[in-house]
Amino acid sequence: MSKTVAVIGGDGIGPEVVDSALAALDALDLDLGYLHASAGLACRQRLGEYLPEATLEAVREADAVLFGAITSPLDDRSYKSVVLALRQELDAYANVRPARDLGQPCKAPGLDLVLFRENTEGLYNAPEVEDEEGVTTMRRITRRGSERVSRFALEWCVRHGRKRLTVAHKANVLRRSDALFRRVFFEEAKAHPSLKADEILLDNLALQLVLSPSKLDAIVTMNLYGDVISDEMAGLVGGLGFAPSGSYGPRAALFEPVHGSAPDIAGKGVANPCGAILSAAMMLDYLGHAPEARRVEDAVRAALRQGRTPDAGGTLGTAGFTRLVVESLG
Repeated sequence: MSKTVAVIGGDGIGPEVVDSALAALDALDLDLGYLHASAGLACRQRLGEYLPEATLEAVREADAVLFGAITSPLDDRSYKSVVLALRQELDAYANVRPARDLGQPCKAPGLDLVLFRENTEGLYNAPEVEDEEGVTTMRRITRRGSERVSRFALEWCVRHGRKRLTVAHKANVLRRSDALFRRVFFEEAKAHPSLKADEILLDNLALQLVLSPSKLDAIVTMNLYGDVISDEMAGLVGGLGFAPSGSYGPRAALFEPVHGSAPDIAGKGVANPCGAILSAAMMLDYLGHAPEARRVEDAVRAALRQGRTPDAGGTLGTAGFTRLVVESLG
């Protein structure tokens, strides 16, 4: 059955790396239809809106969204995050960020780790109240939010052959909110006795990712914690340019590289497209094309054996590296 993908390049290097991902997808000759849409700062300058209704309509119609990057304006106090708005539109409650050794210089050889991050609650969706003495942020953790991401992570791990899932928290200090997340996780884990479920304090997790990351298999945690820890994981395997992600909702999912719009190198043809191409591979797995997803991952590894973009110590441009990936796909 044909699947429809909403494609949003966004700002900076976003359109460049998304084009690379589309080239890889086109090399597979799959039955995918594309709805091209606009969002971001360049969209505002062109159409007067950061996130037009036409883009939201394309997202609602699509089975998945392939997204590039956004430049957030610092001088517009009315600006509301486009990425958060898209995630809210999809109710994309589970963010998945893998970190794998792809064969290029890696601080943790052989690493194959995945992090699941609750994507709708916590500090990133907390109201802030300002008074003359400071600012109070009201973080909220709910049973429903904790159940959804825990269940998603457990089922994903079982489906993808993971052996262990570790919940990261600070329940030793935040004895109600983090404790609720922890408690719900272990309740949900009872339904999957084949999967080892354990826990780690967040600060110890940061330490272990430096000392012995290969001892970890999969991690589930709350919103802000996951955002920070996943960047540490990306650093272990070469940087944000090699980090893909997917945000999953009940009806559709959004896939994007973790890196930002990098306006300083936009248009220079040197952006690293690995994160975007690997995000497209995650999208293929989600859409029911698991074998093709593995082919794309293997093609990225094969390309990295032949050359790398400047951010990874190589000399290849975006187009040259993309060409290697497409050639590897046959």
